[in-house]
Amino acid sequence: MSLIVQAFFHADTGTVSYVVADPASGAAAVVDSVLDYEPNSGTVSSGAVEAISAYLHEHGLRLAWILETHVHADHLSGAAWLKSRHGGQIAIGEGVRGILRHWQPIFAGSGVQAEPVHFDRLVVDGERLPLGGLSIEVMATPGHTDSCVSYRIDDAVFVGDTLFMPDVGTARCDFPGGDALVQHHSLRLLLSLPDETRVFTGHDYPPEGRAPAWEASVAEQRAGNAMHPDADADSYVAARRARDAKLMAPRLLMPALQVNLRGGRLPEPDAAGRRYLLIPLRGAAI
Repeated sequence: MSLIVQAFFHADTGTVSYVVADPASGAAAVVDSVLDYEPNSGTVSSGAVEAISAYLHEHGLRLAWILETHVHADHLSGAAWLKSRHGGQIAIGEGVRGILRHWQPIFAGSGVQAEPVHFDRLVVDGERLPLGGLSIEVMATPGHTDSCVSYRIDDAVFVGDTLFMPDVGTARCDFPGGDALVQHHSLRLLLSLPDETRVFTGHDYPPEGRAPAWEASVAEQRAGNAMHPDADADSYVAARRARDAKLMAPRLLMPALQVNLRGGRLPEPDAAGRRYLLIPLRGAAI
């Protein structure tokens, strides 16, 4: 049997999570899990990760790795929830240190620490993680954020936000530490993989009339990606920066960072059992 890849689409945030498993051993990894969050009421729930948990139980899979492709700014990670129920190690790229340097002073009041103490493993480019009889190759693919990595397993690569479906394009590079030129190098690295390599994206924002999708081959990405990542660096950087200038901040930016920099852990409760997220304010004082 070949590599098991089961996708879970989270419509509210457009996020795609994956269970990836070695069928011979039953060892599994989960990539980019989601904890549900309704910002108007401040309600946190676990429906998305419960579906993943049920799949692991149903298929008798043992969770070895909970993989984050980067520090997400658009959804809350379900990594800590999964670890508390299935075990496994939470892994993220070592570039998370740079993200922490920027955001920890802002979010210290919600329990974000200066060091990445809430992650079990900081992975580096070229590192290989065991998955039963298979191997997870870590590819550093920064540009969207400092912490971005892709995970290559067998004939599949899980790219997070670096590449979207061809008709959507690539990820923004205007976050702190983001860099369109660095991302262009990362894209060229991914597009140098064999043509038949299956590229699994971390999000889909389908245009009107298309159902959500998350898989395209390297050949399809190279030939048809709307942001032309295989173009020369100057052309790509100009196009990416022009597009980024028109984008608003993600809807869940502040809640997501506070939770995700803690490996998916919510802020600690106060004496009355209440948990709080911080919302830094900008603009002129009244």
